[in-house]
Amino acid sequence: MKHHYPFVAIVGQEQLKRALLLCAVDPSMGGVLIRGDKGTAKSTAARGLAEVLPPIARTTGCGFNCAPDAPLAECPTCQDPETSAEAAPVPFINLPLGATEDRVLGSLDFEKALKHGQQAFKPGLLAAAHRGLLYIDEINLLADHLVDVLLDVAAMGVNTVQREGLSVSHPARITLLGTMNQEEGELRPQLLDRFGMMVEVSAPRDAATRAEVVRRRLAFEADPAGFTRRWAADTVALRQTLHAAQAGLAAVVMPDSLFDFISRLCCEFEVASLRADIMLNKAARALAALDGRREVTAEDVRDAAELVLPHRRRKKPFEQSGLDRDKLDELTRQATEPPPPPPAAQPPSGQDSAGSDTGDTQPNDAEPTDGEADDNAQPGSAAEQLFAASAPASVGRIEVAALHASEASGRRSSSEGTRHGHTLRAVPSEAPSQLALDATLKSALLRNPNDFTVTRADLHDKVRVGKQANLILLVVDASGSMAAKRRMEAVKGCVLGLLQDAYQRRDQVAVIAFRGSEAELVLPPTRQIEQAERALSELPTGGRTPLAHALQLTAETLAQHTRADNLTPLLVVLSDGRANIALDTRQDPWREALALAEALAGQGTPALVLDTEEGYVRLGRARELASALQGEYLPMDTLSAESLTLTIRQRLG
Repeated sequence: MKHHYPFVAIVGQEQLKRALLLCAVDPSMGGVLIRGDKGTAKSTAARGLAEVLPPIARTTGCGFNCAPDAPLAECPTCQDPETSAEAAPVPFINLPLGATEDRVLGSLDFEKALKHGQQAFKPGLLAAAHRGLLYIDEINLLADHLVDVLLDVAAMGVNTVQREGLSVSHPARITLLGTMNQEEGELRPQLLDRFGMMVEVSAPRDAATRAEVVRRRLAFEADPAGFTRRWAADTVALRQTLHAAQAGLAAVVMPDSLFDFISRLCCEFEVASLRADIMLNKAARALAALDGRREVTAEDVRDAAELVLPHRRRKKPFEQSGLDRDKLDELTRQATEPPPPPPAAQPPSGQDSAGSDTGDTQPNDAEPTDGEADDNAQPGSAAEQLFAASAPASVGRIEVAALHASEASGRRSSSEGTRHGHTLRAVPSEAPSQLALDATLKSALLRNPNDFTVTRADLHDKVRVGKQANLILLVVDASGSMAAKRRMEAVKGCVLGLLQDAYQRRDQVAVIAFRGSEAELVLPPTRQIEQAERALSELPTGGRTPLAHALQLTAETLAQHTRADNLTPLLVVLSDGRANIALDTRQDPWREALALAEALAGQGTPALVLDTEEGYVRLGRARELASALQGEYLPMDTLSAESLTLTIRQRLG
């Protein structure tokens, strides 16, 4: 028997444990997203929760986890009059990142098709997780087509399958438990909002606490059964507490004044989703039920807000999630204070209580006049203006044609013929790489229903469509020839704007800057916006123009990352093309740069050259560079971060 680490033996992580228990009390909250670094007990806590949940009643042998009093018409087990009910553990289903859509949704029952020639439905993971927990480790890496499935099910509580001549709908009321490490990228906002609560976890910083964590873990690994027995009494006690909380939840009362408090919290913390108000209500009631109380308090709402609101506040990826706890405490204090007494009768307008004229009042000393406010508004320093990035631009879709079928799981450019992704269709093939079993069997049944045999002529291959991941590589001229600091500000703003889009689509963005005597990869390929901000915060300008070295470094970067990570590149060069430093001192710097550009073009790299040349006398070398790269050319006499980003989208969209 496999033993999971006991939930009650987890050291610390009180907020995480509380959020999981609240979901157990009220499964309609949707679930918990657990974000944090590696090795912080995210998976341990999620798996341990199933062990403390009270059992559920189900029909014995039912593949849909039907409740005995709510049988499913499509379930042959539930429709059998000989079936009986049983008390079963709450389902805990793990959804692997590489699961196929058929495995998740359900598919044709091939055994019945082969033996009896019948079309029957075989339940998938969503059916198995009904009335239970669906656990997804590293949920931010889940393929897009599976995220779409989860969004539909989370919204409707029903899974509908229509394929291979089947049309089946079954309940799928699931509690999502997802873990993720932000180093691997973010989660789509639509799915993020479906999680009722979110918890940030980190390793304990207290030495004694860390030592106790290690001590217990080693004891569990040495004797899992014995360690579990030592915590059995605490596990039973917690299970009884949860059972009582579930039974008492319906009787918990929310005072009318707290409805206003909840709405005020959502407004004060600029939460757009109305789901936040609903989840705050549910979480606060679950907290009261878990504590054995029958009325919600303002403190319950305050504690629930720390779980419900942080992941719904984040409007832009560069804004940190979380709540201002001092502000939260102050709003809670105001909600618990008795209402102020009604105001006394006011004296006539223009007079104080003694009847004196107050028309010539002076401004309050604590509030500056308009002139004082203008004097106090100081602009940023020159250094900050020189190296700061413009406000990140809003970025739409940047579509790049895939150069080849790829295994990369991206979200930007469609790529047909991948081995992963949504099955688009099935086509006849005598040597299929991915056998479409349902289409193959259907072909055999239709060809000869009376004598079922499968021949090579019946074989079908799956054609899948997935999303191609991209590497957007910006090669930026930071030399003195580029000079104008507003261009560097726009470039930095463009990169940050691209990252806002890329972090949602699992693309990567990299920046090569060249100045002085060489080029430098100032931002290696990344999806991490914080890392990008640090790298771009003080990118200097000035010096000579080593364009050839930049193009050489570009080729090396693309070769290393596009092949190893299966990424489709998009090269964007921002330069006036006035090369004056050569790799080989015997070569002409400009001719050497053109030769390297032609070599990049030979690799089929999509490219866009944005000409930064200014002044009355122009050499037009950026246009020649674009021609050598076999890419597009665009002059940029007027440039902003927004216009630059939109140009990239429109030209390559």
